[in-house]
Amino acid sequence: MDSEIDAKTFWKAIGCRAIGVAIVTAQGTDGPAGFLALSATHLSASPPMMMVSIGLTTSALGAVRQGNHFAINYVPKGSEALVKEFGGGGSLKGADRFLPGAWATLKSGAPTLVDSVGVIDCQLDELIERHGSVIALGKVVAYSASTREPMISFRGGYI
Repeated sequence: MDSEIDAKTFWKAIGCRAIGVAIVTAQGTDGPAGFLALSATHLSASPPMMMVSIGLTTSALGAVRQGNHFAINYVPKGSEALVKEFGGGGSLKGADRFLPGAWATLKSGAPTLVDSVGVIDCQLDELIERHGSVIALGKVVAYSASTREPMISFRGGYI
């Protein structure tokens, strides 16, 4: 097998993994910003570190840099409208997606979804640029958890 994997095939391949749907958020000088996370995972437990991939063209990257933080917000089942907004398919853009009362903060100052399944709040440690993306490494400084059921991304849809 020496043929190259193209982007469409790549997305199909990683769609085979079932993952919790997450919105990554940060507070920048222009207000709150966020995006639908396509890759957010742990790096280490000691120290507690998370990593998130952010496309260089993602508008929220500036807020992550300015705020020196990010929060990974795992969304509950039934949040299709919210996911659509943060995935770029909705009518709201930028700070307008952060509806009053639906968002709070933990320790870092990044916006956190009040009705989340859980939030992992991170202080930015390092940004690594590779292949049109930035890998944001963050030290976990706080978290919250609930008993809500998670929305799962699997094979291009939600379950």
